[in-house]
Amino acid sequence: MIRFVAILLALTIAAPAYSQNLVNPAALHEQAPPDYKVKFDTSKGPFVIEVHRDWAPVGADRFYNLVKNGFFNNARFFRVISGFMVQFGINADPAISAQWRTARINDDPVRQSNKRGLITYAMAGPNTRTTQVFINFADNARLDSQGFAPFGQVVSGMNVVDGLYSGYGEGAPAGGGPEQGRIQSEGNAYLMTAFPKLDYIKTATIVP
Repeated sequence: MIRFVAILLALTIAAPAYSQNLVNPAALHEQAPPDYKVKFDTSKGPFVIEVHRDWAPVGADRFYNLVKNGFFNNARFFRVISGFMVQFGINADPAISAQWRTARINDDPVRQSNKRGLITYAMAGPNTRTTQVFINFADNARLDSQGFAPFGQVVSGMNVVDGLYSGYGEGAPAGGGPEQGRIQSEGNAYLMTAFPKLDYIKTATIVP
């Protein structure tokens, strides 16, 4: 009983602070500034991403609204593949994730190449982007022709991104890492128990 209470307390402390607007994706449609910066304070240290709306306006707007309303707070870097990329963007709370799984946005034309340090949405085919994004560890130009459109780049702290824990490798079932379906349905409770070494975002905020 004592152990159960301790676990419950830990999960409560770790619960993310977020805007109530996150339960209604359709309400988050503010247009982003032409350029803006986002500071990620993580378990490994800070890094900053600069977003350029002219690179991918639809993606830049979605990212702006997610950050502004606290979507990424306490989320894990759940797929970290050395030499390729680091992926994140599933909310820590499965109740929030459920609202966003089908909140798709249309594709942007690919105007930038997937070079090292650039950030791009993950997708499962045309017009399937939602909230998951990845940062390229290397130059992954092969992704350009597949429709992956970068919308920003890491402008400071790339060493922090490089240092994110990658020991679990590819996600299940292809590898031994987290299963995305369980992240969606169980949130951080699953990740904290089964993959405790994952690094995570403390807060993501828009900065001058």
